[in-house]
Amino acid sequence: MGLIGTAGALSPRFARNAFGQTSTTNGVGVSPFVTQPFLDPLPIMPVKSPVAIGAGCENFLAPGTMAGPLKAHVPFEGQATAQGTYHQRYAQFAPQNAYELHVREAKQKFHPAIPATTVWGFDGIFPGPTFKARYQQAGAPSANIVRFYNELPANHVGFGIPSITTHLHNAHTPPESDGNPSNFFGPGTCWDNHYPNVLAGFSTDPLGVGDPTETLGTCWYHDHRQDFTAQNVYAGLEGFYLLFDDLDCDDESNPGGLRLPSGNYDVPLMFNDKVFGRDGNLAYDFFSLDGILGDKMCVNGKIQPYMNVERRKYRFRLLNGGPSRVYAFGMSDGSPMYQIANDGNLLPMPVTRGIIKNPLAPDLNDYIVTGVAERHDVIIDFSKYAPNTRVYLVNWADQINGAQPTGKIAKSSTPLLQFRVGNLPLVADQSVIPTAASLAAINRSTMRDLPQIDLTTVVRRNWQFARTNGAWTINGGIFDANVVSAAVTRDTREVWTLRGGSGWWHPVHIHFEEHQVLSRNGVPFALPYEGRKDVVLLRGGETAEIYFHFRDWLGKYPMHCHNVVHEDHAMMIRWDMVDPNAAPTV
Repeated sequence: MGLIGTAGALSPRFARNAFGQTSTTNGVGVSPFVTQPFLDPLPIMPVKSPVAIGAGCENFLAPGTMAGPLKAHVPFEGQATAQGTYHQRYAQFAPQNAYELHVREAKQKFHPAIPATTVWGFDGIFPGPTFKARYQQAGAPSANIVRFYNELPANHVGFGIPSITTHLHNAHTPPESDGNPSNFFGPGTCWDNHYPNVLAGFSTDPLGVGDPTETLGTCWYHDHRQDFTAQNVYAGLEGFYLLFDDLDCDDESNPGGLRLPSGNYDVPLMFNDKVFGRDGNLAYDFFSLDGILGDKMCVNGKIQPYMNVERRKYRFRLLNGGPSRVYAFGMSDGSPMYQIANDGNLLPMPVTRGIIKNPLAPDLNDYIVTGVAERHDVIIDFSKYAPNTRVYLVNWADQINGAQPTGKIAKSSTPLLQFRVGNLPLVADQSVIPTAASLAAINRSTMRDLPQIDLTTVVRRNWQFARTNGAWTINGGIFDANVVSAAVTRDTREVWTLRGGSGWWHPVHIHFEEHQVLSRNGVPFALPYEGRKDVVLLRGGETAEIYFHFRDWLGKYPMHCHNVVHEDHAMMIRWDMVDPNAAPTV
């Protein structure tokens, strides 16, 4: 359907190009520009601010519909009954903050050598603004409602489609606000997503709080339009959404918290690879269905930027924003990175990463291997470097096509981001890399415990990810939004076995609930940096067994490959959360 939808998109006179103004081999594009690295500073995306809030933070849309007429600015107001029957538990988690995001077309400079590029962006920027939110804890509600205005050009021609839906990956969010691929809306309309910012398990917790071991940190939001996710996200529709609680509290001076680097020293980094046409606009290869690779490596929307850093510790939130490349992150001088989180979940303890353990047999897994949509939070300590040192965050993954990396370390690394260490003496640094001693000072033995695994009564399901008759399939079928491939009973535990096909890597994402990996290829799996996840990376013909506890909301969610080219063609299924005693509300 993605190919059919772009049939009229091949004219070079429009703002964004069809692929064809650049050369391509196996889905690897070549841009007609020489881009000297480290000319631009790293952009730090602005933190999104709430708008004026009306009584009860209600929305103006009529009952029974989520899309409404576009209005320049409408306060969040109206009758409490207007949405109460549509947004699940809306009254229980009444929004305290209201936001407006305007999805629009804009121009953006990726590099001084490239003309300004047309992008689609949340608030007209790529990546979009960063959200900072807190969990509902200690009786302090903190739910958000976000209104998405679709202001994209209705007459757009080129790759992408001006019809959108936004997924907050992988927050514990009701399905009507999940950005389901089939819940899309067009130019001139808007949609409200209700984000309760609540812990999983709240509905069965006598205190209504939920399970603190299910706390998330680094989330992100992106377009999820059925058949066009790859194109719309490639055009720029993605950004960060950060969640905090009393431990991971965004305050390194707080003696009761983990004292992780915070404020200006907590830096989200989104990695994307792009291809540019002769006019400077993005080029997209419609015909490489294995996946597409760009030759220009971008961080936060700039090609190989630099960042001035002080001689102290920083937290970096590494996100592979796609569309298809796999990264293996390391430092150019072989210095360690201290991984503290995986897919938004704090690990029990920091894990040292990025060091070759056996120089005679270097292994890709010595680095931080990251498939599309995976996130890894790391701490880098720059205090050891002399003033004016230059050091680089690099990619060691060897990859020559969009289907998969070779699984080997590249002959030479690709620098992604240059760190320019300041020339000042060591600066005051109240942050810590958590240790047993620092945790004991706040009466803890871990940063975050893993949820308990209970296998006494589980439902088991099997899923095969494969190539069938030229299409990407799950259990032999392509995505149909009207077909429910699994009806999951609320408040149950399940074990899913995911099997990949040889020749491709599939970063598999299951919406809504986090999982824990029980085994890979039949071998019990307990890598210290794996922990709890929302994406499981199937490498080649690998098999993974993963555990879930499904809770709280009712309705429809998808599972899909997050190589978004595979997702659009059409490696995705619908599963529903159901209650045997009540019909779903959506």
